[in-house]
Amino acid sequence: MDAQTALTAYYTSYDEEGRLLSRHGSVEFLTTMRYIGMYLRPGMRVLEIGAGTGRYSLAIAEKGYHVDAVELIEHNMERFRAKLRPGLDVAVRQGNALDLSCIADESYDLVLLLGPMYHLFTEEEQRRAYGEAVRVTKKGGVLMAAYCMMEASLLLYGFVQGHMPELIEKGLVDTEEFRARSTPEELFQLWRQEDIRRLTERFPVERLRFVATDLATNYQREAVDRMDDKLFDLYLRYHFSICERSDLVGASHHTLDIARRRG
Repeated sequence: MDAQTALTAYYTSYDEEGRLLSRHGSVEFLTTMRYIGMYLRPGMRVLEIGAGTGRYSLAIAEKGYHVDAVELIEHNMERFRAKLRPGLDVAVRQGNALDLSCIADESYDLVLLLGPMYHLFTEEEQRRAYGEAVRVTKKGGVLMAAYCMMEASLLLYGFVQGHMPELIEKGLVDTEEFRARSTPEELFQLWRQEDIRRLTERFPVERLRFVATDLATNYQREAVDRMDDKLFDLYLRYHFSICERSDLVGASHHTLDIARRRG
């Protein structure tokens, strides 16, 4: 099964938006939006590459910004378009993160790459996608890219859920560095911080922040979902206070790498 077929099958059956709307899933969404809000300025042009069903694009448009959104999977685009309403300045088109030739160089002040790096399994594809995102970002503009991190999946799926022997037997995890190897059948590319650094150092960008967007949350989903509003608000304050700590960020399920394109 090729990568696009696997992704289409996955997102047709999986409720990604529902995950972000759950209490535990909302931590990733609220954290990402918090950091997007730090860099939004009036009049900015915003592009989201791999926009899914539009959760982030629509939230940004609701703040009064024009957003151009590119999405690969037709099912996601249908759900996205169904949520468009008058007054939201959003343009949606089908496209591939690996080839944004329809977009001119240095077109956007803020570029979001919040899904594609989850599903690209070769260094060539990863470089192409990140390079395209950099190319369409204005000099001095900001690029935010999201990643699925390796340790959280090894700990929860591998050890807590008991799949580690199976993963080792299939050759998907080595037993020295415990580095995971992903394929399109596994759907998600897993990263360590050094992998992300090796990718981004090839391009004219400087890192501004590296953020754990859910950190401890997925390790305690049931407990977070049981929190009342008061305790959850306190949990968010705690999470926001530690989500950039370099000694913790690598244990997050999802991270956000925020960079500025050099002039």
